[in-house]
Amino acid sequence: MAKRKVAEESIEEPVEENTGEDSGNGYVEIKMGGGWYMTISLAHSDRFEKEYVELAKERGGVKRSRFNLNPSHVRMLGETLIRFADDNGL
Repeated sequence: MAKRKVAEESIEEPVEENTGEDSGNGYVEIKMGGGWYMTISLAHSDRFEKEYVELAKERGGVKRSRFNLNPSHVRMLGETLIRFADDNGL
C-alpha cells in the first residue's frame, strides 16, 4: 500500500470546506466523487422515541446504504477515525 505525505496544515482544514451544508443544523453532506455523497444527519425514531445519528451513502437523492449510530458514540467514532488515519498515513 502506497503512503502519501500530508502537510500538517491540510489536516487542520475546517469541515465546512468539504460540506455542502452547515453542520449546525444536524445535517452534513460530503462529496465523495462519482455522484456519491456521504451524509451525516440527526434523526428521531418515533417508534423508540430516541435520537440517533444516521450515516448514509447517497446518489441521486436515494440512500443506498445506512448506518444508525447512538449519539453517545459519535465523538468516540470521530476520534477513532482520526487515530486510524494518523496511524495509517492517510
